[in-house]
Amino acid sequence: MSLVGSVVIAFAALYLSHGVDAKTTVALLGTLGGLLCAAAFAVAFMNAARITGLASEEALFLTALGTHLDLRGLILGGMMIGALGAIDDITVTQASAIWELRSVDPKMSRGRLLRSGMRIGRDHVASTVNTLVLAYAGASMPLLILFVLSDQPTSTVANGEIVATEIVRTLVGSLGLIASVPITTWLAVEVVSSRGRHATTVIPATADADDARPEEHAIPEHRRDIWIERFRSWRSSRGHSR
Repeated sequence: MSLVGSVVIAFAALYLSHGVDAKTTVALLGTLGGLLCAAAFAVAFMNAARITGLASEEALFLTALGTHLDLRGLILGGMMIGALGAIDDITVTQASAIWELRSVDPKMSRGRLLRSGMRIGRDHVASTVNTLVLAYAGASMPLLILFVLSDQPTSTVANGEIVATEIVRTLVGSLGLIASVPITTWLAVEVVSSRGRHATTVIPATADADDARPEEHAIPEHRRDIWIERFRSWRSSRGHSR
């Protein structure tokens, strides 16, 4: 349900924000690929870390109300939606970068275009991962201060479910970002290369290059003589009038 909801949000957010075109579709496909990778990593990490979802007071309150919610699934949904915003950002930027590179140099080869896009994506991933870490750390600032004041060992703090959940959340979002960059870049390169190939006008090899130029007609000799005589008569008439 989290994955389906994230896909619906991605469709609405991308097409309403950027319009319906090939570039937005490439960004959407890259977003879906990154979300699938993030979902797989989230399930694997949550099983490895044995996260129960009962660490927060809100989860305990929901359990006390007898709602019978799957708290692990609730945490998974939060991870998916949290990663969606960052993946959306990086896929739109990657698709736009490839389109701009192609417009600047239409003759750029597919391999060079892919390498240039990957270099842009690598720098963007590094900055976006820092954004994720700082955002999650800022949201958990009171909890971090509490752990510092309690003077507990780092291993004990990291193995607590509250902190472990945030660590898994950061890893899932970061790996989803990393996976979305090559997917989006490759799709964008394939689309712009195929569009450029179809848009190129091919001149047959048998056609002469001079035939493509507009035909030039020389002015006949007798017609030039007529215009020269008229110009001379006009000059002489002006001289007599003066």
